[in-house]
Amino acid sequence: MKLNERIAKLRNETGLSRKAFCQQYGIPLRTMEDWEADKRTPPEYVVRMLAYYIKLERAVENDSGFTGSDDRNVSIIEEEDGKKLVLINDKCFKGMDKKDWKDVEIYLARYVGKCYKIAETSDIVYIDRDFPDEFANSKERIGLKGANRKAKANASQGIPELIQIATNPKWDQNKEDKHGKDAKFGWYRYTVRFALPVYSNGSGELIRYNVFGAKMLVRHAEDGKKYLYDILTIKKENEKPV
Repeated sequence: MKLNERIAKLRNETGLSRKAFCQQYGIPLRTMEDWEADKRTPPEYVVRMLAYYIKLERAVENDSGFTGSDDRNVSIIEEEDGKKLVLINDKCFKGMDKKDWKDVEIYLARYVGKCYKIAETSDIVYIDRDFPDEFANSKERIGLKGANRKAKANASQGIPELIQIATNPKWDQNKEDKHGKDAKFGWYRYTVRFALPVYSNGSGELIRYNVFGAKMLVRHAEDGKKYLYDILTIKKENEKPV
């Protein structure tokens, strides 16, 4: 099948009009018209990306691929020193092979299009389409091992709360050409903390929480908005009894 036919087929599968499809995926209407009329040929990578996003959105709608519950058991607590901590009471992601990270990506897609406020600064942080892929497939994530690897996967359940408790922003200018627009006004790194439960292997009894620190990476885009990009440098801080 030619690329022009494939992209027309993808649009028809969504049930969207040409105009609505273009608005949904950020494609100029005239460009889409030329592609479907076979006046121009779309780049192959564009067709692949569209197919990927459409498949991802369907999976989110159907909740397919996600092995955990859709009910988030997450809360924010304040410790004795006044620091906030996101308590994630269920570990939905356990065996973290390549397929499991696809499940994490599907789970994160439900946040796309939403925004949350940082309590400390009152900044609004938006979640765009690039976030699930970056969170699940970045080089930083691939380099994580053991408990830190599983901690990042399960931190996906507490994204709204992690944004809310983010503190201590540090700004750095953008230095990469590929982010010339989506991070035109630089990058912010916020401190975030979360805790995950640890259960006894024998009885399944909750015995403690492992506390992790991390950095929340936010890009300041050309449109003036701040977008969540990734959760970085996850590291276990300490253990807390129940």
